[in-house]
Amino acid sequence: MADVFTGFPTAALDFYDDLEVDNTRSYWEKHKAVYDEAVKAPMAALTAALAPEFGDAKVFRPYRDVRFAKDKTPYKTHQGAFVAAGPATGWYVELSARGVRTGAGFYEASTPRLAGIRQAIDDDRRGTELEELLAGLVSAGWEVGGEKLKTSPRGYDADHPRIELLRHKSMTVGRSHGFEPVIHTPELLDVVRDDWRALRPFVEWVASNAG
Repeated sequence: MADVFTGFPTAALDFYDDLEVDNTRSYWEKHKAVYDEAVKAPMAALTAALAPEFGDAKVFRPYRDVRFAKDKTPYKTHQGAFVAAGPATGWYVELSARGVRTGAGFYEASTPRLAGIRQAIDDDRRGTELEELLAGLVSAGWEVGGEKLKTSPRGYDADHPRIELLRHKSMTVGRSHGFEPVIHTPELLDVVRDDWRALRPFVEWVASNAG
C-alpha cells in the first residue's frame, strides 16, 4: 500500500534543477536515493490517492529512449504520471524543476481515431460543444496545446468555422502550478483532483468521439 501523500519536498525540485545541468549516469547514481524518496514515492502516493476516482496511473520511467534521438542524455528532466480514459487519452500530472503541472487530452491518434475526432468537430452540435468546453477552460486559466497541421486537413475548407480545432493532430489542455507553496503540502492532492474533475468533460468528449 502506498504511503499517504504529503506533497513534493523542495528536494524534488532541486533534484531536477541539478539534473538539467548534469544529466549523467554518475549524477543519477549519486542522487538516486533523492529521486526515490523525493520524487518517485510522493508521485506513487499521489496517484494511488487519485485512483479510486480516476483509475490506476502509469508512472513513467525516468529513463529516456535514446535509440533514435539526437539528444543522448539518458534521463528525463521531469516525472510524469498518466491515467488513461482511452487510447492515448486521459489525465496527466508532472513534476519538474519548474514545479507541478496538470493536464489532460489526447497526445496522439491513429488515423481512424483522428478522423472520428475531426468528424465530431465538423458536426455543428458536437463541434460547438467542444468549442464551448475549451472556451470555458481557457477563461478559467487553462492553455490549449498539441501538435497542429500548418494547413487545413484534407477534406476541410480553410474557412471552416472550427478550422483551428480541425488542424489539431493532438490536443491537450494544461496549466502550471509552478512553485506555489501548495505543491509541498498534502493539499496538492485536492488541487490535482479538482483540476482533473474540471477536465473530465473534455476527456469524455474526446473518448466518446475518437473513432
